[in-house]
Amino acid sequence: MPLTDLSLDACRDYRPPLPAPADFDAFWSRTLDEARTHASGEPVFAEVRTGLTQVRTYDVTIPGFAGQPVRGWLRMPAGAAEPLGCVVEFLGYGRGRGLAHENLLWASAGHAHLLMDTRGQGWSAAGGATADPDGGAPGVVPGFLTRGVESPETSYYRRLFTDAVRCVDAVREHPGIDPDRIVVTGISQGGGITLAVAGLVPGLAGVMPDVPFLCHIRRGAEIAGRPPYTEIAEYLKLHRDRAEQVFTTLAYFDAALHATRATAPALFSIAMMDDICPPSTCFTAYNGYAGPKDVRVYPFNGHEGGAEYQQREQLGWVASLFAGLSSGQAGRS
Repeated sequence: MPLTDLSLDACRDYRPPLPAPADFDAFWSRTLDEARTHASGEPVFAEVRTGLTQVRTYDVTIPGFAGQPVRGWLRMPAGAAEPLGCVVEFLGYGRGRGLAHENLLWASAGHAHLLMDTRGQGWSAAGGATADPDGGAPGVVPGFLTRGVESPETSYYRRLFTDAVRCVDAVREHPGIDPDRIVVTGISQGGGITLAVAGLVPGLAGVMPDVPFLCHIRRGAEIAGRPPYTEIAEYLKLHRDRAEQVFTTLAYFDAALHATRATAPALFSIAMMDDICPPSTCFTAYNGYAGPKDVRVYPFNGHEGGAEYQQREQLGWVASLFAGLSSGQAGRS
């Protein structure tokens, strides 16, 4: 496909104004405090039989937003010395956690791996197992970007980002995991969640967002030709008088704003022919990211990004990162 956005040189210099709501930090502090205070019960890690001999798999249930159960899989290499470094992964739009024997990359590399299910999603991959009890008012158009968009309090992504933070909380308390060696990662929607967690959770060891969604959301809605950003345009075609209200709400969930609060080392990937998450939106997050950072750019790829090539980069990056950290060395502020 052809280039449809800014050139790479222009993207590297792209730093649009992206003002945060006045109560942005207070909103998130209150949201997370409430989730932690009102959590009902402890995380559950129930080992399951998969037929695999080199990986132990656990069916996970974690109290997320409002204490609501969030499912996932925790995979750990069999026989590995503990505590282990852990990669926490968030999923792309529409995906569920899949089946118990899938997604073995990180455990095969010797790390713990928590894969978080995505509330209310899971229609594009088998195994979605987490409901969204607070679906909010009808979004008028299909999808999640406009679900609860009347207010940041009711937005779908308030619940989802909180779930993700609570999953990091849970692995930090797991006796087999080193709380100072936690890396968060995800592709597309998962990349946006990754950046939100990076801005909301101090003391992470590393951050790996791939072709991240939810960055500079207004620009995405204006220039992306394919879903999910087109959901916003479809909504505003129907509700012509709500544009400022919609973008005011979505600002609380803009991953590029959360990136300006992040301090952990980050390895991004961005694809220049991506017509789902346009590269200028991804570079908005990368250029504003407040911690140490690097990026791999794939000039001729679309939303598939670097795929297995980026996985190779990540495997080496995480191994080097964890090798330089011992328990207690990374520290949490």
